[in-house]
Amino acid sequence: MKMAVCLLNEDLMRLRASLELLKAMNENTMDLLLFNQQVPDDVIANIEDDPAADGDDEDEGEVLMDRVDAHGRRRRRRRRPRRGGRPRKKRKWWVRPFGTYDRRLQYGHYDNLMQELGVDDPTSYFNFLRMSPAMFEELLVRITPTIQKKETRMRKPHSPGLKLAITLRYLATGEKYPSLQYGFRVSRHSVAIIIPEVCTAIHQELADEVIKFPEDEDGWREVAAKFERKWNVPHAIGALDGKHIRIRKPPQSGSKYYNYKNFYSVVLMALVDADYCFMFTDVGGVGHQSDMQLFNNSALKKGLDDGLMRLPPPDSMTNDNQPMPYFILGDDAFALRDYLMKPFSQRSLNPEQRIYNYRISRGRMVVENAFGILAQRWQCFLTTMQQDPENVKKIVHAGICLHNFIRMRLARDNVADLAPGVEPDREDEGHDIIPGSWRENANLEPLDARHQGVRELEAAKRQRQTLVAYFNSPAGAVPWQEERVRARMQVHLPIDENTQDETMDTQEQPSQV
Repeated sequence: MKMAVCLLNEDLMRLRASLELLKAMNENTMDLLLFNQQVPDDVIANIEDDPAADGDDEDEGEVLMDRVDAHGRRRRRRRRPRRGGRPRKKRKWWVRPFGTYDRRLQYGHYDNLMQELGVDDPTSYFNFLRMSPAMFEELLVRITPTIQKKETRMRKPHSPGLKLAITLRYLATGEKYPSLQYGFRVSRHSVAIIIPEVCTAIHQELADEVIKFPEDEDGWREVAAKFERKWNVPHAIGALDGKHIRIRKPPQSGSKYYNYKNFYSVVLMALVDADYCFMFTDVGGVGHQSDMQLFNNSALKKGLDDGLMRLPPPDSMTNDNQPMPYFILGDDAFALRDYLMKPFSQRSLNPEQRIYNYRISRGRMVVENAFGILAQRWQCFLTTMQQDPENVKKIVHAGICLHNFIRMRLARDNVADLAPGVEPDREDEGHDIIPGSWRENANLEPLDARHQGVRELEAAKRQRQTLVAYFNSPAGAVPWQEERVRARMQVHLPIDENTQDETMDTQEQPSQV
């Protein structure tokens, strides 16, 4: 009883001290005064020891009120109920039993299946991660400093190899996070953090090495020489196109990402070389934009217009003496420029223009194949991606870097690509196109290729006519082009009433070609 009286007296003394302090401040803060009865001793002790509290009574009162107010906010947060008035459920596990460190070592894909495939079945390993064990180890060594976490007393962090394996498996299959959770025995919440983190690290580590323009004029001439050697298009320095990447509708985005194909997407525009490698990418577009809109807003167009690309000056083509600028191959959605050549419209073409279209389209095949190989290797791009647009862009950048990285390593080591469905188009002895295996499956949706009504420059039109004459002359013709054009007219090209007469005349008089 005496002890209780003593405690009550101490509380009254504390209350009296607070009253005297507030009276000295001459402020009406009775609500804080009443709450002060619940302030613990350590808060008051911290106030007394605080050097900032030394001074007049008014400063001490302000410090006391700030501390009391902060303490009250903390108490209210702790007591605040969850939405709907439901009490917060007590956590049953810190980590679910199947995802513990020991179970992961014993049953997880990374420590068991991958090790088994790497030793016994390299082909299946390549199918599982879309790269060889040597490529995986090289990539792991390069990104480990970026994704490695420190070990704490609480638990061990996920190893960099496990993070990379989860990311590559997601890229290869587009599996849902819960599926990856059970296979690799890592929670889906951790998977949602790991994949964007590793994709960012891959892009930062590889981008400057595997996605870049030639540094000088000789580099661009080498790119053009490959196009001429493989596809018989002189002075071509790349093929340009864009594709839609399906995404889930972002919250509060309206129709910003809604495209003319009636789904939501971000847009990938890319410039591709003759070896199906990406030289330039732009993943900043949204679904409703067309090829031309994206190109006009891209750094590539700015560099071409301002002369920042270090392109060689115009020079003569093979077996010819007339200077010709170096140019990009595009489709009909782009405006004709001296640095961008495109086919003629399919209406009312004469034989020479059809041959020109065949030659330009044959060179443009590389960009279609590059997108097809990219999508079949990293099949997450064939699904509707569930991440927000910023994380989707990180994943796309990483997928493109890995695409180039793998193709460069395969070419260096002179080994075959074992990933399924990534064989490009090829030609037989008669130069008939044999479709690649990537065409047998679903592919990325093309952008809106409708003509945008942009005025084409007269100089560019004259340049295209020069190419028409060159492709139809002994200096630039290839032996099989006439036969291929006739075959395309008979089989592939639709004939409507406006072009039927012209097509029939062309077939009756093949000697005019």
